[in-house]
Amino acid sequence: MIKPARSITLQLIIATSVFFLAVSLLTYKNPLLAGYIALVPSKILGMQMPWTLVTSMLMHANLSHLFMNMLSLMFLGSFLERIIGGKRFAVFYFASGIFAGLFFVLSAFLFKMDLNTAAVGASGAIFGIAGVLAVLVPKLPVYIMFIPIAAPMWLAVIILLLGLWIFSLVAGAPIGNTAHLGGLVAGLAYGFYLRQRHKRKVLMINRFLLRRGF
Repeated sequence: MIKPARSITLQLIIATSVFFLAVSLLTYKNPLLAGYIALVPSKILGMQMPWTLVTSMLMHANLSHLFMNMLSLMFLGSFLERIIGGKRFAVFYFASGIFAGLFFVLSAFLFKMDLNTAAVGASGAIFGIAGVLAVLVPKLPVYIMFIPIAAPMWLAVIILLLGLWIFSLVAGAPIGNTAHLGGLVAGLAYGFYLRQRHKRKVLMINRFLLRRGF
């Protein structure tokens, strides 16, 4: 078992929270700084500010956005970290987040969306984590937001993705749905890779969960 003090998930939560607070204070005094943090498709397509593919993962729109993402990361991330290990988890987290950002940029270009729409948040990487778990432990029961009934991991991912997409369309909420989809694609791909490469370990994990009543 990974000790909390060495948990990559915990370190990511702390780093993201500190980054959010620091940038919020700095942008309050200098709003122009936000343009160097958020992911803007036109900038990436123009080969400008490539670092925003990472900084945008660490920044969030507001405290509630930060809280919901970090809560999801705490539960899903710590579980996946125990399965694949801290170093591999850290690499995958940032790789899936970057892929989600690139997917967001490419989608904006292909579907003629506003290329100056900025995006922030770790949701793409978190959907990546959810995608891996949906493949490795599809029957793992999880709770979706405020729904009191648990759903199997594979179904929960679909419900959450479609739910956010529908909500953004109906309410006109600025949700990065294509980034979520990109992260999920990365997670599913990595999950199938791990499932094929470590068949016995994946089988053992699912048998263990079954014995525990999951």
